[in-house]
Amino acid sequence: MLPPATPRREPVHPSPMKSAFFSVLLAAAVPLASAAPKIDLSRIEPVPANEEIPIADFFRPALLQNPQVNDAGTHIAAVVTAGKDKHELMIYDVEKKTLQFIGGVGDMDIYSFSWLNDRRLAYWLARDKLYGLGMMAVDIDHLRDSHPVVQYWATHMLGVPERNRQRGAPLVWASLDGLNDSRDRGVVELDTSLNLGGIVNLRGAGTDYTSVLEVRENNDRHVLKTYPAPAGMSAGYFTDRNDELAFAYTGENGVFALHRLEGGVWQKCPVDLDKVDIIGAGNEPGQLVVLAPQEPGKPRALRFMNSATGELGQVLVQDSGYDFEGWLYRDRTTHEIVGAMYNRTGIHSVWFSDSYRDVQKAVSALFPNQIVLIVDNDKKGRCVVATWSDREPAVFHWVDLEQHSVGLIKKSKPWIDPARMQPMNVLKFKTRDGHQLEAFVTLPAGTSKKHPAPLLVLPHGGPWVRDDWGFDGEAQFFASRGYAVIQPNYRGSPGYGWMFPAEDEWAFRKMHDDVTDATKTLLATGLIDRGRVAIGGSSFGAYLSLSGVVNEPDLYRCAVAIAGVYDWEQVMKDEKYTQYENHHYAYMRRQLGDPAKEKEKFDAISPVRHCEKIRVPVFVAHGKDDPVASVTESKRLISELEKHNVPHESLFVSGEGHGMGHLENEVELYSRVEAFLTKYLAPTKVAPPPAAAKP
Repeated sequence: MLPPATPRREPVHPSPMKSAFFSVLLAAAVPLASAAPKIDLSRIEPVPANEEIPIADFFRPALLQNPQVNDAGTHIAAVVTAGKDKHELMIYDVEKKTLQFIGGVGDMDIYSFSWLNDRRLAYWLARDKLYGLGMMAVDIDHLRDSHPVVQYWATHMLGVPERNRQRGAPLVWASLDGLNDSRDRGVVELDTSLNLGGIVNLRGAGTDYTSVLEVRENNDRHVLKTYPAPAGMSAGYFTDRNDELAFAYTGENGVFALHRLEGGVWQKCPVDLDKVDIIGAGNEPGQLVVLAPQEPGKPRALRFMNSATGELGQVLVQDSGYDFEGWLYRDRTTHEIVGAMYNRTGIHSVWFSDSYRDVQKAVSALFPNQIVLIVDNDKKGRCVVATWSDREPAVFHWVDLEQHSVGLIKKSKPWIDPARMQPMNVLKFKTRDGHQLEAFVTLPAGTSKKHPAPLLVLPHGGPWVRDDWGFDGEAQFFASRGYAVIQPNYRGSPGYGWMFPAEDEWAFRKMHDDVTDATKTLLATGLIDRGRVAIGGSSFGAYLSLSGVVNEPDLYRCAVAIAGVYDWEQVMKDEKYTQYENHHYAYMRRQLGDPAKEKEKFDAISPVRHCEKIRVPVFVAHGKDDPVASVTESKRLISELEKHNVPHESLFVSGEGHGMGHLENEVELYSRVEAFLTKYLAPTKVAPPPAAAKP
């Protein structure tokens, strides 16, 4: 798994068709206000070895996220929690070893930031970790003088143009508000140095378009240049190697297109986005870096492409066993692509530069048996490095190879004691159609063939995301409670697509079969009690969980389904009548078919329509204000379970979205899940060692 950090990377531009709809099914939390009791987060050391690890310790926010160094290497900035469920911005002076902080006011958090130059930062505020309140700019020598630049939520920063980086003023922004009025601009370049006064617009929970327009009018003095939006529904923009606006996505009738900016005019590119995924801009004007089309029997390669002709160029990375799924790394001075990081079993770094390759080799030697990721570096070659393993969350270091020094920046989760965590093992399994996939298995302490463990099958959401080797708080929580956990990467998980025909990315029943095949492979080891197996998941994982107990009635003792989608015909109907003018519906119809004409197919892939086949208890949870997967999906599931006399429990939480975003609600959820699993699987826990005797 990636650590709780965002390495300095190129923006990844996967096939927008997937991200356009299946952001619906990513198991990402969208937190809102909570009435649950607050949890004390002042303790940052591990609990004593003779105490059970509290649920909160596995899920509480990291102390430090996304460290970034300025070009000069004088300061490191990061989002921090400082032992609270509230995010602030930290600025660390490398030479003086001093800290400064910028905090949100009241219920506001700082959730993201970016260096504008060596002395200036931009940062973004959100209320209740959900409602974006705009972008602020500040000089690190005058932290009390932060001022708003963009005061409404629907904007996305593309980059800081290199021609202006020394000034630290202009930014390129994409307007994503979707208001489509006559004054709407596709992309604007903003001057962040102007302090026009005023405060951030505390936009309400409703859609107050009038206040948004008024704020936009007030921000006009920040605008240096405007760029028109290309024809079609905007689906995103990205920049070239120098952070100049270069490319745009649009979508129409379920088909996406790529455009390049030439002389201030958008030109449509002859690039088939059904066959290639855009990873980023290349080293030359008009050049792309793409995940190339699939070739029979070969993993998909990372290659250059000419956006004007669609012609493929040099192969940058082609793994022997995995499609490329990752990001690019650019040199801080030349802005050339010097490396790429991608998922194999865990994160793997490939360097195209001898100097960077030597740095990686030297740094990796300092931290054996761990994943070592160069997160960021300054122009002098000093690095922010993240290290992590299956038993230890990310630890951030400041490495200066010239001075032969390595300094600890901070442990992201110092309350986790690696000695009490369990190893994550890779299990290779064969699918019923003959392909080899991978699953990750975490066994509780004391598991053996003489003492087999109960099992929780935990398929990921998405479905176009994946699990990786590394620290996983959820898996470690269940292992600490006596359960084995298996996390299968089923077909559709990035990295494995080269083995399958393209249509299998939408083959939901085959995904279910892969989960079943992984589970049965683990059962064959003799380490699992076959009579005590459960399945659970969130979002698309919840869909697979319910599919599991519908289609495999003798395999599971119970199921957990959180924030799921269970009726695909209803999902299609909901998409048909959205603000996107049927665009997502048209795309889904291309992939899944027309529910009006293929009712039998949609019935087969919608487990809520087959609750009469369920013979085991089901736990259902959902945030009542989920904007991604409607809570009506879970309410209808409850109704069907009641109709067919299926034992069930439920948790519906007011003020929560797609998952439990506030820690208090997450702890309540996992407390309920733990009690539910205990009732039906009865795990045997290995007791913690007794406390050491006092001298």
